[in-house]
Amino acid sequence: MKPPVSVKPPVSEVAVRVEVNGVQRSATVEARRTLADFLRENLGLTGTHVGCEQGVCGACTVLLDGVPVRACLTFAAQASGASITTVEGLATDGRLHPLQAAFKAHHALQCGFCTPGFLMSAVALLKDNPAPTEHEVRRALSGNTCRCTGYQFIVDAVRAAGSEMAGSAVATGGR
Repeated sequence: MKPPVSVKPPVSEVAVRVEVNGVQRSATVEARRTLADFLRENLGLTGTHVGCEQGVCGACTVLLDGVPVRACLTFAAQASGASITTVEGLATDGRLHPLQAAFKAHHALQCGFCTPGFLMSAVALLKDNPAPTEHEVRRALSGNTCRCTGYQFIVDAVRAAGSEMAGSAVATGGR
């Protein structure tokens, strides 16, 4: 005869410790809290937008250990121990990130709701490929939806930022 199986009660709260935009943060949250809700409600980082809540629109995209993820589909507990970059982490010393500046210069945004997700997806692309073709940009951003702009201005901005960032790296010796 088998011994009785002990069933553990479901975990209702978990401790989450993450590095967000270079700052260590922690909180105890409901086990089913999404990363998007954790960032917005627990940490006050409202740049991560919640759109479809099904991972389709890309508005909630953040970088988790440098990889773009949908924060609406990721539990905060899954991110514990990781490094997260949100759109708030792009600007440095009050200066726009080159990608943010390129979005502004190339009129690559209108209402701005989708912009954080596009920026985070594009940052990941440019990290790995600083001189993407138009096709590569479109493929990398294919999981992000914009209902206001045509996508051409966004593609142009990403390619311009890549050129600028690659030029800056050459001018500073790769630093």
